Amino acid sequence: MQRPDPVDIVYLWVDGSDAVWRRKRRAAQQRLDAQQHQQMALYGDVEGRFRDNDELRYSLRALDRFFPDHGHVYIVTDGQVPAWLHAHPQLSVVDHRALIPQAALPTFDSGHIESYIHRIPGLSERYFYFNDDVFFGAPVNLSDWFWDGGIYAGWSDEPPVPAGPLHKQGYALENACRQSIAWLDAHPDAIGDPHYCHRYQTFAHSPRAMRRSMLLALEDIAPELFARVRSTVFRAWDKPTIVSDFVMRWALANGRARMRSYAHVYVATGEARPVSGMERVVRGFGDLHFFCLNDTLDNAPADDPRLLQLKADLQGLFGSASRYERQADRISQAAVA
Repeated sequence: MQRPDPVDIVYLWVDGSDAVWRRKRRAAQQRLDAQQHQQMALYGDVEGRFRDNDELRYSLRALDRFFPDHGHVYIVTDGQVPAWLHAHPQLSVVDHRALIPQAALPTFDSGHIESYIHRIPGLSERYFYFNDDVFFGAPVNLSDWFWDGGIYAGWSDEPPVPAGPLHKQGYALENACRQSIAWLDAHPDAIGDPHYCHRYQTFAHSPRAMRRSMLLALEDIAPELFARVRSTVFRAWDKPTIVSDFVMRWALANGRARMRSYAHVYVATGEARPVSGMERVVRGFGDLHFFCLNDTLDNAPADDPRLLQLKADLQGLFGSASRYERQADRISQAAVA
């Protein structure tokens, strides 16, 4: 039975191989001026950022397995629908045009897109925001993610972010950390916890526990940050990241977020031995709060053996179809298994 106060799920999803979408992307690339080219973030327009490795299918399977009484599922896309997706009363596909002003479209920056998801009509107060390369890896206990009036978050395993100014060769989330801290320094009245201290560290690439009321309030508190990230076409190194950094950092500064440790594994597909990362996922499966399979193969072909192996590994972990898959796909997937 669904909870009386459901916790909804929001995904961003894109199929970078779709011909119509690729024409739209090429046209947007050709319209960029010199300044926009200079603002492009590292890996802001590589194939790996937009490649569909079927992660959404398996993330939904993980959701069904480990959080079966979740609320409504929203998949935010640019006029696309996965071919295997089954029409289900508990799932809605939300087109960018339903959330983002026409003048700002198209955009290929997930930071831009995710700054609008709290405006989805009917979205629950508490919700999880997912990139489709993030998966629950154990039964979900909501008290690990939400507390009365606030949220939990976890630090990444990445090295500390070097303090200092933004720079073009800095990773997007490193620059996001610097920008969030700079905004808080410039707005001391927005810090409610007198014991708060900055930490130059990025947040884990995880399911994001969010509160809709918090995001709505932040649009009024920091409108300039929202305006800047909503100006992008592709990810830019000098623009903030609201959902993946600023929300949690502001919440920490105001006693609305608490940090905790999560059992998790992060796998970069472009690392020398991604199989070792998947071995850790398999060993920890059933006990991991989450795991992430980040496509860092950039412009490698879609049939790269490492990508094919990861898909096979996911099929091994999540062989049973979710309620959101078409019946024909359930049968064919079962035959593969």
